[in-house]
Amino acid sequence: MDRRPYVLGGVLAAIATVAAVILFEVLGTVFLAISVAYLLVPLRQWLRRRGLSRLAATVAVTGIAVGGVVALFGPLVYLLIIRFTEVTALIRGLPESIPLGVGGFTYELVVADAISLVTRELTAFARAVAAALPVLLVKLTLFVLLVFSLVHNQSDIRTATIAVVPPNYRDIVEALHTRAHKTLFALYVLQVTTALGTFLIALPVFVLFGYEEPIILATTAGVLQFIPIAGPSLLIAVLAGGHLLAGDLIGGLLVAVIGGTLIAWLPDLLIRPRIASRTADLDGSLYFIGFVGGLLSLGAIGIIIGPLVVALLVESAGLVSQEFETEIETLTTEESTESGQSMTEPTDDD
Repeated sequence: MDRRPYVLGGVLAAIATVAAVILFEVLGTVFLAISVAYLLVPLRQWLRRRGLSRLAATVAVTGIAVGGVVALFGPLVYLLIIRFTEVTALIRGLPESIPLGVGGFTYELVVADAISLVTRELTAFARAVAAALPVLLVKLTLFVLLVFSLVHNQSDIRTATIAVVPPNYRDIVEALHTRAHKTLFALYVLQVTTALGTFLIALPVFVLFGYEEPIILATTAGVLQFIPIAGPSLLIAVLAGGHLLAGDLIGGLLVAVIGGTLIAWLPDLLIRPRIASRTADLDGSLYFIGFVGGLLSLGAIGIIIGPLVVALLVESAGLVSQEFETEIETLTTEESTESGQSMTEPTDDD
């Protein structure tokens, strides 16, 4: 058997490891581009079947990827750079104390120090984002180039990847490929669809409540859908708390009840079940473990890497379990066959 392809595969893996160490600063961008391109390949194939040329289909799906990234991070940059003065003015405009009355006693809860702390931390974060903006633009350019190249040459990349895998193990690669695709579908497509639905529901709700920046708030609610468990409830809690700090008890209750129902709960009820049939079969607790673990270990990109690694771990465990079950069934069958043969063999007495 010619071992040359497998040796070359080992060389490729070794060089890829060295490259990952050297290019650590852009590793998150590279992984994001690979995962997005991996997910967009079926869309490009669909566009090709509809008559688009190879280049036109690649440009179209790359544009979709860039648009998604800008829509996801654009509102944060807008708030922290363009409208930062208004955001800080809104925070500073909150009352410095809250009167609390219980059993005839009144207590003043002083929150001035907390407001000052939030303002300082937000200012430091905004300065860090502004300072990193040139680097972020470079990473965005790298992201665009990688997505375009990976999608455009996906057939050659797939062929080269499969070629270094021994034929007897290609079913394992196919199983992991299926699980990875479903997981990325759940992480990107399901979340983006739910986020878009949240935006469309939240926008008229915030307009009805009379907020000055309903589009920004609705976009923030959509982006928060990427945070498991809590999601847009975080924004609703902050807004309701703002009303309470301002002494508007009725407004705070209305935002908590109506906003919590329509914005935080309704999208999960209407949208997720309709798309969930194509998502990865991953338990919610495992997804949360992957999300939190990836976030704490790798930063923002860990939101994607963490659940993906957990999903692949679950799939690998399933493959191992199936392999042992198959071996046990095979051994049991062989033992039964040998036992049956020994019972039918003639003896000396016969």
